[in-house]
Amino acid sequence: MRTPADLPAPLVGRRHEVGRVDELTEAARAGRGGVLVLRGEAGIGKSALLDHARLAAGFRVVHASGAEFETELPFAALHQLCVPVLEHLADLPARHREALQVAFGLVTGTPDLFRIGLATLELLASAARDRPLLCVVDDAQWLDAESSKALAFLARRVAAEPVAVLFAVRPPCAASGLDELPSLAVEGLADADARALLAAESHVTLDEQVRDRIMAEARGNPLALLELPRAGGFAAPDTSSAPTRIERGFRARLDDLPAGARLLLTIASADPTGDPGLLWPAAARLGVDVTADGAAAAATGLVEFATRVRFCHPLARSAVYRAAEPEDRLAAHRVLAEVTDPVADPDRRAWHRAEAGTGPDDEVAADLERSASRALSRGGVVAAAAFMERAAALSLDTADRVERTLTAVRAHLDAGATDTAARLLTTIGNAALDELQLAAVDLLRGRIAFVRHNDGNGPMFMLRAGKRLSTSDPERSRESYLDALEMALVVGRAGGVLDMVLAAVRSDAPAGRSPDVLDALAVLSADGHRAAVPLLRKVLDGDESPMWTERPALAVMIAGELWDPHAHAAIVEWLVKSGRESGSPLVLRLGLAQVVSTAVWTGDLGRAMAAIAEEEAIADAVGGPEVFYHRLQLAAVRGRREEAVELFGKATAAATASGAGQLVANVHWASAVLHNGLADYPTALASARRATAHGDLFLAGGTLPELVEAAVRCGETAVAAEALESLTERTEASGTTAGLGVAAYARGLVTGVEDHYREAVEHLEESPLVPFRARAHLLYGEWLRREGRRRDCRGHLRTAHELLSDIGMEAFARRAADELRATGEKARGRSGDGYDQLTTQELFIARQVATGATSNEVAARLFLSPRTVDAHLRNIFRKLGITSRRQLRGQVEPEG
Repeated sequence: MRTPADLPAPLVGRRHEVGRVDELTEAARAGRGGVLVLRGEAGIGKSALLDHARLAAGFRVVHASGAEFETELPFAALHQLCVPVLEHLADLPARHREALQVAFGLVTGTPDLFRIGLATLELLASAARDRPLLCVVDDAQWLDAESSKALAFLARRVAAEPVAVLFAVRPPCAASGLDELPSLAVEGLADADARALLAAESHVTLDEQVRDRIMAEARGNPLALLELPRAGGFAAPDTSSAPTRIERGFRARLDDLPAGARLLLTIASADPTGDPGLLWPAAARLGVDVTADGAAAAATGLVEFATRVRFCHPLARSAVYRAAEPEDRLAAHRVLAEVTDPVADPDRRAWHRAEAGTGPDDEVAADLERSASRALSRGGVVAAAAFMERAAALSLDTADRVERTLTAVRAHLDAGATDTAARLLTTIGNAALDELQLAAVDLLRGRIAFVRHNDGNGPMFMLRAGKRLSTSDPERSRESYLDALEMALVVGRAGGVLDMVLAAVRSDAPAGRSPDVLDALAVLSADGHRAAVPLLRKVLDGDESPMWTERPALAVMIAGELWDPHAHAAIVEWLVKSGRESGSPLVLRLGLAQVVSTAVWTGDLGRAMAAIAEEEAIADAVGGPEVFYHRLQLAAVRGRREEAVELFGKATAAATASGAGQLVANVHWASAVLHNGLADYPTALASARRATAHGDLFLAGGTLPELVEAAVRCGETAVAAEALESLTERTEASGTTAGLGVAAYARGLVTGVEDHYREAVEHLEESPLVPFRARAHLLYGEWLRREGRRRDCRGHLRTAHELLSDIGMEAFARRAADELRATGEKARGRSGDGYDQLTTQELFIARQVATGATSNEVAARLFLSPRTVDAHLRNIFRKLGITSRRQLRGQVEPEG
C-alpha cells in the first residue's frame, strides 16, 4: 500500500480518500468484498482516485462508464463491465446464464429480470476465483436504469467474495439504488493542498495575485486548478460553478482549430461507444482529413485517439458537443447512423437517425418503435419508454402518434416514472380521440392517480373509462370497474372505492353475460352475506378458471370475507407457483406475503419468517417498495410489544406518506390483536373500532372477533353485541368450521353461556387455524376459572398454553400462564424454538438446508452467492450450538 507521502500530484490532499479506497481493496484481497461510492462535482478528483484503485496489486480490473447519451440503452453499462469476463458465463447455472445472454442481446428471449443481478454476482465471483476482482464504474450518474439496479444489487452482496466495487458519481444522481450504498464525499482541496497542486502542475510562473484569483475561482476543485491557468488568470472573475468554468475552458481550446478538426471532435462527442471503427468511416463521409485534422484535434489534449476514442474528461465531451453548430451535430449523427451496422446494433443506429432529424419522420419513428419492442423483450422498460416517446414525437400520422404516446405512457408507468407518464399524457389532445382512445386515456390517468400520494382521482378516471366503454365494449367496460377495485387493493388505497364502484355499476355499467364478481359484490352490499355468499363462492371458483388467476388481490379479500382458509391456501399456492414459473416479481412477492398470512393463521411462525426473508430478498433484487401488512400480522401474533409498536410506527409513517389508508387499517387491526394478547383491552378496543370503521372487505370482518373480546372486557356490552351480530351473519352464511368456531367463542364472551364455548372448541378442532383453536381454549378456561370451576378450567388453560407456546404467540401464552398460576398450577417452561435465535434470513436458510437443499439452491432463492450462504450457515451453527447440516433438522422445522 502506498504511504501518503508517496502520493502523486493528482492525489495531493487526498490522504483520507486514498486510505478509504485502499481499505476497500485490501479487504477484497482478503476475501471480504465491499463497495464504495465516491460522490463529488465534476473535476473534484474522483477519476484520480479510480486510477489509484486500478493500481492495486494482484487485482483483475473490469471497467464500465455511464454515458450521457446512452442512458436509454438497457444493460449497456452492465454489458460493458461484464464483457471482459464473459468466458466464465459457462460456469453459471443455465437459468442465470440465459438471463445474462438475453439481457446482453446475445440470444433472443424474455429476460428473467430478477435473476440478472444474481447472475452478474455469480459471473464476477467466478472471475474472482483465481485473483481478486476490482469493478470500477465511472460517471454512474449516467448509468442506464437497468444497469444501475443490477450493479447496486451486486454491490450489496459481495461481502463474502474477493470483489471490490468502486463507483464515481456526480450529483445530482438518479441512478437507482446507489444512494443506499456506503459512500464518501470527495470535496474541495484545502488551501495548502490546492497551492501545492497548482505549483506542481503549472508550467508557467504565476503572479501571486493571479494565483490567488485562480485559487478563489477554483474553490479547491483540482481540475479547475489545472485548467484555469491556461487563461493566464486574467479573465474577469467568474462566479459560476467550477464544472461550468471548466467546461468553458475546454470550449476555449476549440477556438483556433480548423473546421475539419472541430467536426471530427463533434463526431467523436456524438458517439458514446468510443469505437474508432465508427469514427473514422463517419468522418471520411463528411470529408474530414483524418490524418491532419486528427492530429490537430489530439493536440488540444481534449481527446485521445487509440484503440478507443477517449475524452480527457466527461465535461470535455459535453463541452465539444454543446459548442458544435446545430448543423454539424445533425451531420455527425447522420453519418454515425450510416456507418452503424443495422443488424448488429439496430438500436444505436435508430437513436442516431432520430438525433439527425429536424422534424417528423414516419420511417425513423417506425425504426424507434422496433427498438422499443426489442428493449422491452430484453427487460429494458425504461429504454422502451424512451424509444417509444421519441417515436411518438417523430410520427406524422396522428393516429400513430396517439397510439405510440399511449404505449410510451404505459411503459413509463411500468418503469415507475409516474411524473413523466403524466406529463406525456397531457400532450394528447381530446378533440381527435374516439371513445376507445378517450377510455384508454382515462384508464392511464386512473393508474397515475392511484400511485400518486396526493391524488384521489384514480377511481373517478377508471369509472369514467368504464362508462365510455359501456356501449362499444360492454365486457371491457365491466373490466374497467374491476380494474379500479383491483388497483386500489394493490396500492393499498381501497377505502371507499368499493362503494364508488358499486354506485357506478348500478347507474352506468352494462349487464354482464352471466353473474360476475361485480354482481356478487353488489348483492353483498345491498342484501348482506346470506344472499351474497353463494354467488361469491361461484365467482371465486370461476366457470373456466379461478378468479384469482385474473384478480388475485380481490380474490384474497373475498376468501377472507368468506372465512375460508382452504380457498385462501389454494390462492397462495397458485400465486407462488405462478410467480416462480413466470418470473414475475410482483406476483411472487404477493404470493409470499400471502404465505406469511397463511402461516400466521395456521400457527407456523417459522414458515412466516422464512417467507418474509424471501419476499424481502426479491424486493431488494428488483428495487421494489417495502411491504408491511404481512409483517404486521406476524408482529401482532408474536406479541412482542416493543418490536410490534416500532413496526406499527414505520407502517403508519409509510401509509401517511403514500396515502395508503388500507395500510393504516391493517395497523389498527394488528394493534387490536397485539393488545388483546397483552390484556390491554382499552387500547385493543380503540384499535378495533378504528379498523372496522370503514367496513373494508375482509379486514372489517377479520377484526370483529377482536372488537367483541375487547368490548366485553371493557364493559362495552352494546358494542360487543353489535359486533357479534355482524360476525354471526358473516360466519353463518359462509358455513366454514373456522368462521363458526370463532363466532361461537365470541358469542360465549357476550352471553356467558358455556355451550357456546364448547361449540367453539368443537368447531375449531377441525380447523387448520390453530391460533384461533388455542384462543378458544384460553377463553373457555378463563370463563371456567371466573365461574369458580378450578378443576375444569385447568385442562383448557393447559391446552391453550401449550398451543400458544408452541406457536410462539408470546403475549397470549403469558395470559394463559397467568390464568394457570391463578388456579395454583405452574405453567411448563418453554424450551424455545430455533427461530428465536435466528434472523428471518438465517431461518430461511436453516429451514431450506434442513430439507437437504444445497448452498447453490438456497443462494438462488435469496439472491445471494453460495459463499455468502455458507457464511450464514456458520453463524447459524454457532447460534444453535451445532456443527453439521444434519443437526439442523432437530433444531428448526424443515421447509415444507
